[in-house]
Amino acid sequence: MHQAARLEFERVMDEFVRWHVVPEDERSPAPAWWWGPAMTVVDDQEPMSRAWCVELGLNEGTSFADGARTILALFVEQTSLTGPQDFPSKAEGADHEVRELHPQPLDDSAFQP
Repeated sequence: MHQAARLEFERVMDEFVRWHVVPEDERSPAPAWWWGPAMTVVDDQEPMSRAWCVELGLNEGTSFADGARTILALFVEQTSLTGPQDFPSKAEGADHEVRELHPQPLDDSAFQP
């Protein structure tokens, strides 16, 4: 497995652990940003670590491919997307903190006429 793919899947697993400890009725939907890293390893037959197998509820020695399919299965019946502000649990109430984006000064110094 390519090292970058392993690092991305490792990030997904770290986030999955944080997400999974939130009670199900308070948990946000699975975040769409897990899709890409899971698809990257969906054909990899290398065994995952014991800890990841346990977190995903799989048998020890299960492949990355099976782990990826377990992550992808979270999206099957999901009908909404998670925003970063709602991860790993749903935001309290309907009001989200709104950030105002102010226009930045234009820097054309690199493009001299």
